[in-house]
Formats: sequence, C-alpha cells, structure tokens
Amino acid sequence: MSLLVVVFVTGLLGGTAAFVSGRAIASTWRPLWQVPVYMLLLAAAVRFIHFSVFGGTLLSASGYFVDYAVVFAASCAGHAMMRREQMGVQYGWRDGGAADGS
Repeated sequence: MSLLVVVFVTGLLGGTAAFVSGRAIASTWRPLWQVPVYMLLLAAAVRFIHFSVFGGTLLSASGYFVDYAVVFAASCAGHAMMRREQMGVQYGWRDGGAADGS
C-alpha cells in the first residue's frame, strides 16, 4: 500500500473524523477518558477502509496501532479545543470578561 493511500485514509479521513468526534465528545461535557474508547472503534473503521477500498491488510496489529495513534491524537486535539472554547464562555468572567479566551 502506498504512502499516499495511508496519508489520505488515516491522516485525512480518519484524522478529520477523529477531530470532529473529539469536539462532539467535549461539547456534551463528557470526560476525556471516553475519547480512547471511541477511538478504538474509529481506528477499526479506518483499518476496514484500508482493507475494503484499497486492498490493505485487515488484521494488521502494526497498522491498527498507527491508525489508533493518529485518530487518538486528532481526537484529543479536538476535545481540547472544544473544552477550551467551553471554558472561555462558561468562565469568561474570571479573566476580565474576555469570553473568547484571549
């Protein structure tokens, strides 16, 4: 499987889905410990796309680990960004009234 396919499926498709998922988890005020659980499923979906569309290996431990690492990092970034926005709105009065967190 080419590097371009891996970057496209894992990085672009999986990373974008993970980032949005992390934001969604945070937007409902769920804790960070739920992110890795959801990302286990998303990494399996990314691995399945590698297998079904591009003919990759479905049961590859190293491939699954790479997929999981990418989607986990992206989802943590999305979770952190959304939580930062929520805290700025919720507790904006603490830093002189700046609701945008600046």
